[in-house]
Amino acid sequence: MPGFRAGGGAGTSWTAGLRWRDRRGRGHDKQVMDWLAWHAAYDDPSSALSARLRCVRSHLSDAVDRAPAGRVTLVSLCAGQGHDVIGALPDHLRRDDVRAVLVESDARNVILARRAAAVKGLPGVEVRQADAGLVAGFADVLPADVLLLCGIFGNVSDRDIRRTVDAAPALCRTGATVIWTRHRRPPDLTPRIRAWFASAGFGEVAFEALETSALTSVGVHRLGRGPVAALPDGRLFAFRAT
Repeated sequence: MPGFRAGGGAGTSWTAGLRWRDRRGRGHDKQVMDWLAWHAAYDDPSSALSARLRCVRSHLSDAVDRAPAGRVTLVSLCAGQGHDVIGALPDHLRRDDVRAVLVESDARNVILARRAAAVKGLPGVEVRQADAGLVAGFADVLPADVLLLCGIFGNVSDRDIRRTVDAAPALCRTGATVIWTRHRRPPDLTPRIRAWFASAGFGEVAFEALETSALTSVGVHRLGRGPVAALPDGRLFAFRAT
């Protein structure tokens, strides 16, 4: 794949060599985030996004270690280019146990994530172009042993965060690990998010308050009870205009 730089480091650009021609030209709605350009911060290993990535990868590796023997079902919502999953799995001892489904709506990021998974030799990683806010797009692979909710809670309403946390037990197998991220800028919602996970039946494994310019946080919780009978109806969350 010409122009593609392999390597999973936080400072590695997976967009190298891709020249995306957007036929909409410069007439984009400036209120809509360009989620391809957003990933450029990964090119800087000192960026807040790269610090978050290193933390998420570490906890993801531990979560796969904790999963029961046999197949490990991993679901990543709003997966972007898959830097966390595709960066963590290649050197993991259980890489062949993992069946991962990465759900991402931006077609450009989907292309890059699929290319990265192929370059890394990860046939168990599937990248789906779908709206991650709708469970129907990934219901066939549930329940998950590992659920990633990274890059979501800082972009949706408080109500949507609570709805997603409340729905998480239905998306997960007993003992599953959920990894989520959120900034701590005032008003800091992370204490409430942690309490919501506790109310939903999750025990806290870790909470990392990273000292970054973005006041990044990474939360890790483990489900202590069985999933509810039915998957949630309707939309879990929708990104706000930025």
